[in-house]
This record gives sequence, C-alpha cells and structure tokens, in this order.
Amino acid sequence: MMRSWNPAYPPKDAIPWCREAKPFCTSVKVIGISAACLVGFFVLYSAMENKPFYGQRTSDSGPWRKDVDFDDIIRRTREMGEYFAQPVQEPKDKLLGGLLPEGLDVNSCVSRYQSALYRKEQKHQPSSHLVSRLRKYEALHKQCGPFTESYNRSLEYLKSGSHSQYTNSTGCKYVIWTHPIHGLGNRILSLASAFLYALLTNRVLLVDPESEVPDLFCEPFEVSWLLPSDFPLIGNFSGFDKNSPQSFGTLLKNISRGSSNSSSLPPYIYLHLLHDYDDDNKRFFCNQDQPVVQNVTWLIAKSNVYFAPALFSVSTFQQEISSLFPDLGTVFHHLGRYLFHPTNFVWGLITTYYDTNLARADERIGIQIRVFEKDPELKLLDQIMACAAKENLLPLVNGTEPVASQSGKLKTKAVLIASLEYGYFKAMRSMYWKHSTVTGEVIEVHQPSHEKHQYNEKKMHNIKAWAEMYLLSLTDNLVTSADSTFGYVAHSLGGLKPWILYKPENHVAPDPPCRRAVSKEPCMHAPPYYDCITKQWTGPGAKLDPHVQHCDDKWYGIKFIDREENL
Repeated sequence: MMRSWNPAYPPKDAIPWCREAKPFCTSVKVIGISAACLVGFFVLYSAMENKPFYGQRTSDSGPWRKDVDFDDIIRRTREMGEYFAQPVQEPKDKLLGGLLPEGLDVNSCVSRYQSALYRKEQKHQPSSHLVSRLRKYEALHKQCGPFTESYNRSLEYLKSGSHSQYTNSTGCKYVIWTHPIHGLGNRILSLASAFLYALLTNRVLLVDPESEVPDLFCEPFEVSWLLPSDFPLIGNFSGFDKNSPQSFGTLLKNISRGSSNSSSLPPYIYLHLLHDYDDDNKRFFCNQDQPVVQNVTWLIAKSNVYFAPALFSVSTFQQEISSLFPDLGTVFHHLGRYLFHPTNFVWGLITTYYDTNLARADERIGIQIRVFEKDPELKLLDQIMACAAKENLLPLVNGTEPVASQSGKLKTKAVLIASLEYGYFKAMRSMYWKHSTVTGEVIEVHQPSHEKHQYNEKKMHNIKAWAEMYLLSLTDNLVTSADSTFGYVAHSLGGLKPWILYKPENHVAPDPPCRRAVSKEPCMHAPPYYDCITKQWTGPGAKLDPHVQHCDDKWYGIKFIDREENL
C-alpha cells in the first residue's frame, strides 16, 4: 500500500540514503523532492503540449503522444524525484576559484555550488582583482539594492524630478537592464555586458521584472537584482527607442544645440544600445561623452547585443577591464559563471538529462544547429559530418557493413544535438544505429527537444533553451552554427573554443566545412564603428585594438581575444 506524505516535509525514511547521518542530506532532500514535483509538472505540461520531455530517452519515438499513459508519467516523476535527491560529493572548488561568494543559501539555488561537479577542472581562474571587485560590488548591491534605505531615497528623488538633490545624497547609482523581444542568447549576452558596465562605473545592476529572468536564473546576490514592479518608469520601457527624448543621443544633440547643459541633466537617461542605434547613441562608447552620464543616478539600458568589447574602446575603462580580465578571452566566461545559475527547476531538467543520457560516455560532443535557410534535403548534415570527421570529433561509418557485436570495453561518445529541427538528429542517429564505425567506437545521439520554431515570448520555450545551452556547455568539444548567440553562450560559458560551421552559399557546403574559433568569447554583431574625434562613421575597416579583432563568423563583428589564444 502506498504511503502518503507531504513533499515539503518527507519522513526520514522516505529516501533510503537519508537514514544515515550524512552531511548535506537535509538540504538536498528537500530541494530534490521539490524539484521532482516541478519536474513532474513539466512532464504533465509536455504531455499536454505534445512536446518531448528532457528526461525522455532520445531512442524513443519522439514527442509525447496524445494517448500518453498518465500512470506512467506519475511513475517517471517519482523515479526522477528519487534520482534527483541522491547524495552528491562535495565539489573540490565549489566557489570557482573565488568567483562565487560564500554563505548564500544552498536551498534556494542548488546549481550555484553544484555546477562544479558537472564540469572538468577549471582551466581559467578568475584574477584576484576580479574576485576583490566582485566582493565590493556585492557590498554595494546590499547597500543600494531594492527596498534598502538608499534605494527608497533615490526613488523618492526620482519621483520628485529633482536631480541636484539626490546626486550626492545616497551615493547609489543604478543601471536598469531591460530587453527587447529577441532570442534568449541575445538577452543573456546583453545582460552580462550591462553588469560589466555596472562594475566599471560603480553602479548597481537592476533587472526588468517583466523579463523571464526569475524563471531562468537564481538571484546572484544577497539582495534581489529584480527592479520592484512599482518602479515609476516601468511602464515606459517598451516605448523607449533611439529617438526618445530621454535617450542619450537626444540629450547630446540638445547639449550641442545649447538647449541643455551638463549641469542640468535629467533624473534618468535611456541608453539605446540595440543593433539599430544611430551615431548620436553610439557616442555612449566615446570617452569624452561618458562624463555626461557619470552623475545621473538612473540609467535605463536596452540592448540585444554583446556590447562588452565596445566598452574597451572607452580609454578610461581599458586599464580596469585588463586588470579584471588579464586574459580578455574569458570576459563572458567568468561573468556568465558568476551571474547565470539555473533555477532549481531548470537545474532539475539539466541534471536529470545529463545523468540519464550523457554521464556514462567517455566523451561528450555538442552540436548546435541553427538553420538560417530552408534545408529540406538536410545538406547541412553532410557539412556537420565532414567537419566532425576532419577534426577527429566523430568517426566515419562503414557504409556497407551492418553493426557487428564486439567484445570488450568500447569507447563511447555521446552526441548532444541542440536544434529547433528534428531531422538532423533522426538522420544521424539512424546512421550510427545501422552501421558500425571505422574506429569501433559506440556513438549515442541525443536531442532534448525540437521546437520547430523559435518562440521568444514563451516561458517554457526559453526554459528549455536555457537548459540546452547549459547542457552544451558541459560537453568536451562543441560544434556551433555561425552567427548564433545561442551557440556563443554555450561555448563561452563552458570555456570552449568551438568549431564554427560556415554558412552554406546557395545550399553548397563550404570547404573547409568548419574552423576552430580563435577565442572563447562571443561576437558583438553590431559594433559602433564611430570615430569619437571626427564624429563620423568609420566602417569595419577601422583599426582595432590588438586585443579586439573581427569575428570568425561575422566579418564586421568584433570580439575579445588574448595573445595566448593564438599561441
């Protein structure tokens, strides 16, 4: 007879390993069972939506059928709950070289201190200056964050429209990140860039609560980074654009006309840092124009690009960025691991899928496929396989010989495919099922989901996208599509230099099919290309700093590199 129990307060013998007095038991037990309940909800949701579930083995027929057995769903949910609650060893470096602070609540964010268990030993340690600066930022955030006395006073002055009073009153300044409707990769990259700007200018980063950040990422600080929903300007964010009266570009034009001056600045300024920004808004990246915003308490930034490399063009920021990141090829790698910790719900999806499908393999290969043009004949698969074979990532198959049984321990490679399309996974899996490999290796092919289309405003779509980005970052080697911010987040978070698939031209695969990236950094797709002295557009031919170069996959984009990347 099945015994009923409250998931929030399970009996001690509900989970066998908790009968023994083991450290970490209570916290993992409660979080594990709570996560299992959430995963159970997701299973039900997947069934109703006829979409694949992360815990489902990819050797099954694909999406849940409409005639799904709900008793089986309940059984799977219980099994996953018990599995998620299994004891884990203490990570050797759970603070990631000092990158993460000690003392934050483990229960509220299991992934923060467990993520080290799923990654190889960290090659790129954060600099002591970055660690020190992060601790100082955390203290500032605690002092100035939402609902603190300083925040409340700054808010009152904002409501009154008085600028001169509050400039020196609280000592707190803010940059509010808000996002347009673009893909999750774009949002993550722009949010990391906004945090870098906050570090460089001693501002507190606050996040638009109408974004999906709370569903995807844990709170990274002791005090929330979510802008309170009663913030007086919150209803105006979506209406801000490059021509808004509150924009940085408009303010500079008014100053040049004499209708405004730097001593009578508004209480807030809107920073339009999207790909369509004009020359006046690009002046945000000019050293001589940065003082205009220095004494403005509230900055509201909207961006869909990774603008961190452009901050390096501001001469007053260069030395500090170089001190924070002696290896400039690790800017997002460190900021991403510091800021973006999957929520307990997402972490349950990630770990369940990883442990079920990837953990036992000797090597994990990630393949991220973004299809920009219709590919009904799956010609892109030929390019992917040519790249994988050329770079010794995956073996070729014996085309005429069926799979033969072999004795002894065989090396296993797990291939994780992340794509909106299903056909590439189906074809690759079939190829390795039906034919033996020339090396004798066993190749397992997995794909967590295939949504067909990108739904930027759907919560569950973005949750699955974040889970797949994170899973790709846990692989040993990674192949990504050109121009894809989804791939940028995955490889940079994992500290991987991916093999980038060149875009086909006229449906013809390029030769060579791929190229190893020169840096682990993401690409900024829309650099300012603006001469701050002549006040003119310069174009991609302008001379770049030695630590910034054009991107592998987008000739007019820019990215951070470091000398050691090219050794």
